[in-house]
Amino acid sequence: MKLSRIRPVALAVPMRGEDVLVFQYSYRSNGHTFCRPLGGGIEYGETALEAVHRELNEEIGAELADVTLLGVLENIFDRDGVEGHEVVFVFGCRLADASLYERDEVGVVSDDGSPVSWKPLSSFGPHLPLYPNGLAELLSRSR
Repeated sequence: MKLSRIRPVALAVPMRGEDVLVFQYSYRSNGHTFCRPLGGGIEYGETALEAVHRELNEEIGAELADVTLLGVLENIFDRDGVEGHEVVFVFGCRLADASLYERDEVGVVSDDGSPVSWKPLSSFGPHLPLYPNGLAELLSRSR
């Protein structure tokens, strides 16, 4: 099955040294576990920049500062037998609340309870992928 449209997405990628802030998710159907930065869909009439601010506030109650577009990725993927297609705006940023940098576990995503934490870029690979595909390379190039 295919979704009928391309979904525009905005992701926030704050860094703590070599660590990136991500949520970890496991599919119930097959146990596949992955990590992804926080963010989500861009609503009609909303810019990617507006969306990334809104999404971080909705997901973990965080305000962003120094937001800069790092790049755009195209992500075609299969999620539990449903093919998806996203155009992903990736934003480098800083979290306005400095205390969020002081702990490894930041909290959970408000709508699904996925844990949010800082993970080293070097920890991602076949055993624990970082999505969307190409993000690790984009972050390496932009550092």
